[in-house]
Amino acid sequence: MSLELEAILRKARESSWRTFGKKIRFYVPSFASYQSISFKSSGNSFPSLSITGNSCALRCKHCGGKVLSTMIPATDPKDLIATCAKLSGGGAKGCLISGGCLSDGSMPLERFIDAIAYIKKMYDLKIAVHTGIIDKSLVKKLKDAGVDVAMIDIIGSEETIKEIYNLNVKVKDFEASLKALNELKMTFVPHIIIGLHYGMLKGEINALNIIKRYNPSALVAIVLMPLKGTPMENIEPPRPEDIAKILAMAKLKIPHKPLALGCMRPKGNHRKTTDILAIKAGVNGIAFPEEEAIDFARSLGLTIDFYSECCSDLYTIC
Repeated sequence: MSLELEAILRKARESSWRTFGKKIRFYVPSFASYQSISFKSSGNSFPSLSITGNSCALRCKHCGGKVLSTMIPATDPKDLIATCAKLSGGGAKGCLISGGCLSDGSMPLERFIDAIAYIKKMYDLKIAVHTGIIDKSLVKKLKDAGVDVAMIDIIGSEETIKEIYNLNVKVKDFEASLKALNELKMTFVPHIIIGLHYGMLKGEINALNIIKRYNPSALVAIVLMPLKGTPMENIEPPRPEDIAKILAMAKLKIPHKPLALGCMRPKGNHRKTTDILAIKAGVNGIAFPEEEAIDFARSLGLTIDFYSECCSDLYTIC
Protein backbone atom coordinates (compact mmCIF):
# COMPACT_ATOMS: atom_id res chain seq x y z
CA MET A 1 0.00 0.00 0.00
CA SER A 2 1.31 3.43 -0.93
CA LEU A 3 2.33 6.03 1.63
CA GLU A 4 -0.27 8.35 0.10
CA LEU A 5 -3.09 5.88 0.73
CA GLU A 6 -1.80 5.19 4.25
CA ALA A 7 -1.96 8.92 4.97
CA ILE A 8 -5.52 9.24 3.60
CA LEU A 9 -6.69 6.26 5.65
CA ARG A 10 -5.09 7.63 8.81
CA LYS A 11 -6.69 11.03 8.32
CA ALA A 12 -10.13 9.48 7.74
CA ARG A 13 -9.77 7.10 10.69
CA GLU A 14 -8.69 9.81 13.13
CA SER A 15 -11.55 12.04 11.99
CA SER A 16 -14.03 9.20 12.49
CA TRP A 17 -12.71 8.37 15.96
CA ARG A 18 -12.95 12.03 17.01
CA THR A 19 -16.60 12.13 15.96
CA PHE A 20 -17.87 8.67 16.92
CA GLY A 21 -15.28 7.33 19.35
CA LYS A 22 -13.09 4.25 19.05
CA LYS A 23 -15.86 1.74 18.47
CA ILE A 24 -17.29 -0.33 15.65
CA ARG A 25 -20.51 -2.22 15.02
CA PHE A 26 -20.54 -5.59 13.27
CA TYR A 27 -23.87 -6.42 11.62
CA VAL A 28 -25.09 -9.97 11.06
CA PRO A 29 -28.65 -9.94 9.63
CA SER A 30 -30.26 -13.35 9.22
CA PHE A 31 -30.51 -13.51 5.43
CA ALA A 32 -27.10 -15.25 5.37
CA SER A 33 -25.57 -17.76 7.74
CA TYR A 34 -22.63 -16.45 9.75
CA GLN A 35 -20.40 -17.76 12.47
CA SER A 36 -17.24 -16.41 14.03
CA ILE A 37 -15.49 -17.01 17.32
CA SER A 38 -17.35 -14.00 18.69
CA PHE A 39 -20.85 -14.31 17.21
CA LYS A 40 -23.23 -16.70 15.47
CA SER A 41 -26.27 -15.68 13.44
CA SER A 42 -29.60 -16.96 14.67
CA GLY A 43 -33.01 -17.63 13.16
CA ASN A 44 -34.86 -14.97 11.18
CA SER A 45 -33.83 -11.93 13.22
CA PHE A 46 -33.79 -9.56 10.21
CA PRO A 47 -34.56 -11.23 6.86
CA SER A 48 -35.00 -9.65 3.43
CA LEU A 49 -38.37 -9.84 1.69
CA SER A 50 -39.04 -9.34 -2.01
CA ILE A 51 -42.36 -7.79 -2.98
CA THR A 52 -41.71 -8.78 -6.60
CA GLY A 53 -40.51 -12.35 -6.02
CA ASN A 54 -37.82 -13.06 -8.61
CA SER A 55 -39.16 -10.44 -11.01
CA CYS A 56 -37.20 -7.33 -12.01
CA ALA A 57 -37.73 -5.25 -15.14
CA LEU A 58 -34.14 -4.01 -15.28
CA ARG A 59 -32.06 -7.19 -14.98
CA CYS A 60 -28.95 -5.15 -14.27
CA LYS A 61 -25.73 -6.62 -15.62
CA HIS A 62 -24.18 -7.06 -12.17
CA CYS A 63 -27.19 -8.78 -10.61
CA GLY A 64 -29.55 -10.15 -13.26
CA GLY A 65 -32.15 -10.70 -10.55
CA LYS A 66 -29.94 -13.27 -8.79
CA VAL A 67 -30.03 -11.42 -5.48
CA LEU A 68 -33.82 -11.63 -5.42
CA SER A 69 -33.66 -15.42 -5.15
CA THR A 70 -32.04 -15.04 -1.71
CA MET A 71 -35.08 -13.15 -0.36
CA ILE A 72 -38.38 -14.37 1.05
CA PRO A 73 -41.11 -13.73 -1.55
CA ALA A 74 -44.08 -11.64 -0.38
CA THR A 75 -45.70 -10.54 -3.61
CA ASP A 76 -49.03 -9.17 -2.46
CA PRO A 77 -50.10 -7.19 0.62
CA LYS A 78 -51.71 -10.19 2.32
CA ASP A 79 -48.53 -12.23 1.84
CA LEU A 80 -46.47 -9.40 3.30
CA ILE A 81 -48.68 -9.13 6.38
CA ALA A 82 -48.72 -12.92 6.88
CA THR A 83 -44.94 -13.13 6.51
CA CYS A 84 -44.34 -10.31 8.98
CA ALA A 85 -46.81 -11.83 11.44
CA LYS A 86 -44.83 -15.07 11.30
CA LEU A 87 -41.55 -13.22 11.70
CA SER A 88 -42.87 -11.31 14.70
CA GLY A 89 -44.10 -14.52 16.29
CA GLY A 90 -40.68 -16.06 15.77
CA GLY A 91 -38.87 -13.25 17.55
CA ALA A 92 -37.63 -11.25 14.56
CA LYS A 93 -36.45 -7.71 15.18
CA GLY A 94 -37.53 -6.48 11.76
CA CYS A 95 -37.09 -6.97 8.05
CA LEU A 96 -35.93 -5.35 4.85
CA ILE A 97 -38.67 -4.88 2.27
CA SER A 98 -37.01 -4.98 -1.12
CA GLY A 99 -37.55 -6.44 -4.58
CA GLY A 100 -36.95 -5.83 -8.24
CA CYS A 101 -37.38 -2.48 -9.95
CA LEU A 102 -39.90 -1.35 -12.52
CA SER A 103 -38.64 -0.12 -15.90
CA ASP A 104 -38.34 3.46 -14.60
CA GLY A 105 -36.09 2.46 -11.68
CA SER A 106 -38.81 2.74 -9.04
CA MET A 107 -40.06 0.05 -6.68
CA PRO A 108 -43.75 -1.03 -6.81
CA LEU A 109 -44.37 0.01 -3.20
CA GLU A 110 -47.61 1.95 -3.65
CA ARG A 111 -49.96 -1.02 -3.22
CA PHE A 112 -48.11 -2.18 -0.09
CA ILE A 113 -48.47 1.07 1.87
CA ASP A 114 -51.57 0.00 3.82
CA ALA A 115 -50.01 -3.37 4.57
CA ILE A 116 -46.84 -1.73 5.90
CA ALA A 117 -48.91 0.61 8.07
CA TYR A 118 -50.84 -2.38 9.44
CA ILE A 119 -47.60 -4.27 10.17
CA LYS A 120 -46.13 -1.30 12.03
CA LYS A 121 -49.31 -0.95 14.08
CA MET A 122 -49.74 -4.62 14.95
CA TYR A 123 -46.19 -5.94 15.29
CA ASP A 124 -43.06 -4.71 17.00
CA LEU A 125 -40.87 -4.85 13.88
CA LYS A 126 -38.35 -2.40 12.48
CA ILE A 127 -39.07 -1.90 8.77
CA ALA A 128 -36.36 -0.90 6.31
CA VAL A 129 -37.37 -0.33 2.69
CA HIS A 130 -35.38 -0.24 -0.54
CA THR A 131 -37.08 2.57 -2.43
CA GLY A 132 -35.50 2.77 -5.86
CA ILE A 133 -36.10 6.13 -7.51
CA ILE A 134 -38.88 7.78 -5.54
CA ASP A 135 -40.97 10.95 -5.54
CA LYS A 136 -42.20 13.13 -2.71
CA SER A 137 -45.71 11.69 -2.69
CA LEU A 138 -44.50 8.14 -2.08
CA VAL A 139 -41.93 9.28 0.49
CA LYS A 140 -44.75 10.87 2.50
CA LYS A 141 -46.81 7.69 2.34
CA LEU A 142 -43.90 5.54 3.50
CA LYS A 143 -43.17 7.92 6.36
CA ASP A 144 -46.83 8.08 7.39
CA ALA A 145 -46.99 4.27 7.29
CA GLY A 146 -44.21 4.17 9.87
CA VAL A 147 -41.26 2.95 7.80
CA ASP A 148 -38.18 3.26 10.00
CA VAL A 149 -35.52 3.77 7.34
CA ALA A 150 -35.38 4.14 3.55
CA MET A 151 -32.41 2.79 1.59
CA ILE A 152 -31.52 3.94 -1.92
CA ASP A 153 -28.62 3.26 -4.28
CA ILE A 154 -27.08 6.46 -5.65
CA ILE A 155 -25.29 6.19 -9.01
CA GLY A 156 -23.01 9.06 -9.97
CA SER A 157 -22.38 8.17 -13.63
CA GLU A 158 -24.97 8.35 -16.38
CA GLU A 159 -22.92 5.92 -18.42
CA THR A 160 -23.13 3.41 -15.57
CA ILE A 161 -26.87 3.95 -15.21
CA LYS A 162 -27.35 3.11 -18.88
CA GLU A 163 -24.67 0.42 -19.30
CA ILE A 164 -25.06 -1.52 -16.04
CA TYR A 165 -28.55 -0.71 -14.80
CA ASN A 166 -30.17 -0.85 -18.26
CA LEU A 167 -32.05 2.22 -17.12
CA ASN A 168 -33.06 5.31 -19.08
CA VAL A 169 -32.83 7.94 -16.34
CA LYS A 170 -30.26 10.55 -15.33
CA VAL A 171 -28.08 11.16 -12.29
CA LYS A 172 -30.40 14.06 -11.47
CA ASP A 173 -33.26 11.60 -10.97
CA PHE A 174 -31.32 9.87 -8.20
CA GLU A 175 -30.55 13.26 -6.69
CA ALA A 176 -34.23 14.24 -6.85
CA SER A 177 -35.01 11.14 -4.78
CA LEU A 178 -32.53 12.24 -2.12
CA LYS A 179 -34.05 15.70 -2.15
CA ALA A 180 -37.55 14.26 -1.61
CA LEU A 181 -36.36 12.07 1.28
CA ASN A 182 -34.51 14.97 2.87
CA GLU A 183 -37.28 17.54 2.51
CA LEU A 184 -39.80 15.24 4.19
CA LYS A 185 -37.29 14.44 6.95
CA MET A 186 -37.40 10.72 6.30
CA THR A 187 -34.67 8.64 7.90
CA PHE A 188 -32.66 7.54 4.86
CA VAL A 189 -29.40 5.72 4.23
CA PRO A 190 -27.96 6.11 0.71
CA HIS A 191 -25.81 3.30 -0.70
CA ILE A 192 -22.93 3.69 -3.12
CA ILE A 193 -21.71 0.70 -5.14
CA ILE A 194 -17.93 0.74 -5.51
CA GLY A 195 -16.68 -0.63 -8.82
CA LEU A 196 -20.14 -1.02 -10.32
CA HIS A 197 -18.86 0.03 -13.76
CA TYR A 198 -17.24 -3.28 -14.77
CA GLY A 199 -15.05 -3.20 -11.67
CA MET A 200 -13.70 0.28 -12.42
CA LEU A 201 -14.12 3.41 -10.33
CA LYS A 202 -16.29 5.85 -12.25
CA GLY A 203 -19.16 7.68 -10.55
CA GLU A 204 -18.41 6.98 -6.89
CA ILE A 205 -16.93 10.38 -6.01
CA ASN A 206 -19.76 12.17 -7.81
CA ALA A 207 -22.26 10.04 -5.87
CA LEU A 208 -20.60 11.09 -2.62
CA ASN A 209 -20.70 14.76 -3.66
CA ILE A 210 -24.42 14.43 -4.41
CA ILE A 211 -25.16 12.70 -1.10
CA LYS A 212 -23.18 15.37 0.76
CA ARG A 213 -25.59 18.05 -0.47
CA TYR A 214 -28.40 16.50 1.55
CA ASN A 215 -28.65 15.20 5.11
CA PRO A 216 -28.38 11.39 5.07
CA SER A 217 -28.95 9.56 8.32
CA ALA A 218 -25.95 7.33 7.56
CA LEU A 219 -24.10 6.00 4.52
CA VAL A 220 -23.45 2.44 3.31
CA ALA A 221 -20.86 1.40 0.76
CA ILE A 222 -21.11 -1.93 -1.02
CA VAL A 223 -18.81 -3.40 -3.65
CA LEU A 224 -19.27 -5.07 -7.01
CA MET A 225 -19.54 -8.78 -6.30
CA PRO A 226 -19.34 -10.78 -9.55
CA LEU A 227 -22.23 -13.27 -9.40
CA LYS A 228 -22.30 -16.53 -11.30
CA GLY A 229 -24.86 -16.54 -14.09
CA THR A 230 -24.77 -12.77 -14.64
CA PRO A 231 -23.17 -10.89 -17.56
CA MET A 232 -20.49 -9.66 -15.15
CA GLU A 233 -19.58 -12.95 -13.48
CA ASN A 234 -16.03 -12.85 -14.88
CA ILE A 235 -15.38 -9.17 -14.16
CA GLU A 236 -12.54 -8.41 -11.76
CA PRO A 237 -13.89 -6.51 -8.74
CA PRO A 238 -12.14 -3.31 -7.68
CA ARG A 239 -8.93 -3.74 -5.70
CA PRO A 240 -9.24 -3.56 -1.90
CA GLU A 241 -6.95 -0.51 -1.99
CA ASP A 242 -9.33 1.29 -4.35
CA ILE A 243 -12.27 0.36 -2.15
CA ALA A 244 -10.42 1.72 0.88
CA LYS A 245 -9.72 4.99 -0.91
CA ILE A 246 -13.44 5.51 -1.63
CA LEU A 247 -14.32 4.63 1.97
CA ALA A 248 -11.77 7.16 3.25
CA MET A 249 -13.11 9.81 0.87
CA ALA A 250 -16.62 9.11 2.15
CA LYS A 251 -15.47 9.64 5.74
CA LEU A 252 -13.67 12.86 4.83
CA LYS A 253 -16.46 14.29 2.65
CA ILE A 254 -19.29 13.39 5.03
CA PRO A 255 -17.49 13.27 8.40
CA HIS A 256 -20.44 13.64 10.75
CA LYS A 257 -22.47 10.74 9.42
CA PRO A 258 -21.67 7.08 10.21
CA LEU A 259 -20.40 4.85 7.41
CA ALA A 260 -20.82 1.09 7.04
CA LEU A 261 -19.25 -1.40 4.67
CA GLY A 262 -22.30 -3.39 3.60
CA CYS A 263 -22.94 -7.06 2.97
CA MET A 264 -22.43 -7.11 -0.80
CA ARG A 265 -18.71 -7.45 -1.47
CA PRO A 266 -16.37 -10.15 -2.80
CA LYS A 267 -15.52 -13.06 -0.51
CA GLY A 268 -12.30 -14.90 0.32
CA ASN A 269 -8.94 -13.16 0.64
CA HIS A 270 -10.32 -10.11 -1.14
CA ARG A 271 -12.85 -9.62 1.67
CA LYS A 272 -10.26 -10.18 4.41
CA THR A 273 -8.05 -7.46 2.97
CA THR A 274 -10.98 -5.13 2.27
CA ASP A 275 -12.38 -5.45 5.78
CA ILE A 276 -9.05 -4.64 7.43
CA LEU A 277 -8.51 -1.65 5.15
CA ALA A 278 -12.08 -0.50 5.86
CA ILE A 279 -11.27 -0.40 9.57
CA LYS A 280 -8.11 1.55 8.76
CA ALA A 281 -10.35 4.00 6.87
CA GLY A 282 -12.47 4.53 9.99
CA VAL A 283 -15.73 2.85 9.01
CA ASN A 284 -18.25 2.69 11.83
CA GLY A 285 -19.79 -0.64 10.87
CA ILE A 286 -19.17 -3.75 8.77
CA ALA A 287 -21.70 -6.41 7.76
CA PHE A 288 -20.59 -10.04 8.07
CA PRO A 289 -17.00 -9.19 9.09
CA GLU A 290 -14.12 -11.57 8.50
CA GLU A 291 -12.50 -13.04 11.60
CA GLU A 292 -9.25 -11.27 10.74
CA ALA A 293 -11.07 -7.93 10.73
CA ILE A 294 -12.56 -8.57 14.16
CA ASP A 295 -9.09 -9.37 15.49
CA PHE A 296 -7.67 -6.26 13.83
CA ALA A 297 -10.36 -4.06 15.38
CA ARG A 298 -9.49 -5.46 18.79
CA SER A 299 -5.79 -4.85 18.17
CA LEU A 300 -6.58 -1.15 17.66
CA GLY A 301 -8.44 -1.04 20.96
CA LEU A 302 -11.88 -0.55 19.38
CA THR A 303 -15.01 -1.33 21.36
CA ILE A 304 -16.91 -4.00 19.42
CA ASP A 305 -20.66 -4.66 19.35
CA PHE A 306 -22.55 -7.22 17.26
CA TYR A 307 -26.03 -6.54 15.89
CA SER A 308 -28.37 -9.03 14.22
CA GLU A 309 -29.90 -6.33 12.01
CA CYS A 310 -29.34 -4.73 8.62
CA CYS A 311 -26.37 -2.34 8.64
CA SER A 312 -28.70 0.52 7.69
CA ASP A 313 -29.39 0.50 11.45
CA LEU A 314 -26.10 2.39 11.74
CA TYR A 315 -28.06 5.66 11.73
CA THR A 316 -28.93 4.92 15.38
CA ILE A 317 -25.30 5.59 16.33
CA CYS A 318 -25.99 9.34 16.10
